[in-house]
Amino acid sequence: MDMTLPRTGQNGVPRRRLRRRLGALGGLSVALLLALAWAAASGSLGLSPLELVMGEVPAMDWQVWWQLRLPRLLLGVLVGAMLAGSGAAMQGLFRNPLADPTLLGLASGAGLCVAVWVVLFPASDAFGLYGQFVAGFLGALGVCLLVFGLARRRVGNGAVLTLLLAGLAINTLAGAGGGLLAFLASDEQLRQLSLWGMGSLAHSLWGATLVALVLVPPALLVLLRRSQDLDLLQLGEATAHAAGLDGRRLTRQVVAATSLGVGVCVAVSGIIGFLGLLVPHCLRLWLGPGHRLLLPASMLGGALLLVVADGLARVMAMPAEMPVGLLTSLLGGPYFLYLLLRGRQGC
Repeated sequence: MDMTLPRTGQNGVPRRRLRRRLGALGGLSVALLLALAWAAASGSLGLSPLELVMGEVPAMDWQVWWQLRLPRLLLGVLVGAMLAGSGAAMQGLFRNPLADPTLLGLASGAGLCVAVWVVLFPASDAFGLYGQFVAGFLGALGVCLLVFGLARRRVGNGAVLTLLLAGLAINTLAGAGGGLLAFLASDEQLRQLSLWGMGSLAHSLWGATLVALVLVPPALLVLLRRSQDLDLLQLGEATAHAAGLDGRRLTRQVVAATSLGVGVCVAVSGIIGFLGLLVPHCLRLWLGPGHRLLLPASMLGGALLLVVADGLARVMAMPAEMPVGLLTSLLGGPYFLYLLLRGRQGC
């Protein structure tokens, strides 16, 4: 009988599994770089990446690249990675593959504060788009503090159920408040709120991008560091507790990181639907449920999908621009209908 143990790589990971992990992450990274190169050259103003590197572009084109397109690409990577990564983390925390990063009401809270800013403070145009960004972030931060306080008071399944109910209540109240403000808004304000609710990277400025560069990567790092604990949680609350997992601390950290990161993303880009639901679900079917691979793969996949969708949004309706949230919803909706029909056929 052959008693040879499987060859292992670093940290005791079998080499075959390690090669699979590196292959998946490497493939997604290469695809993301190619998508960034394509998106950099796409749009009403065609800019060759090679000419940009060689410095062979006119000064005006260089200003367009530096002031508009580069922050937009960076923001697309950050927002896509945060939404998809937080979706994978929330699905692991709730042990539900259909959980969504907007489940806690972050997008609704941000949307309500943006509506308050646009409708009740129309004379504050001196702040430009930054006032809208700050309002959205404060709304998401308020919801974050609320759900964080609720998570501290509960443990285990009680915390999960409390967070779900709190998210439902926040979404309902924010929807009612947004409807009331829409009734009071002018036609121009209604259009502004409608476009923000569809999600777009069109207003990506260096100020908003720098805020995302400062706040989003730490949130992503927190989620990555808790990937092994999320794997342990899939065995059940009792088993995870017996293995030494602090469920309350895990819930607090995942909720706080998700709330901060998603709040920033919603504030700067509006509501981009289905990204946090579609990408982790597809990658789980391909790579399996292990969060040590699923979380970084979801972050890369989310960035890839949003960069491609934003590039298509700029190309499909030139010289106008389609909200990128519409494209992600058009991708996500039919896909989940397909899953539903396939599930019914398998019954």
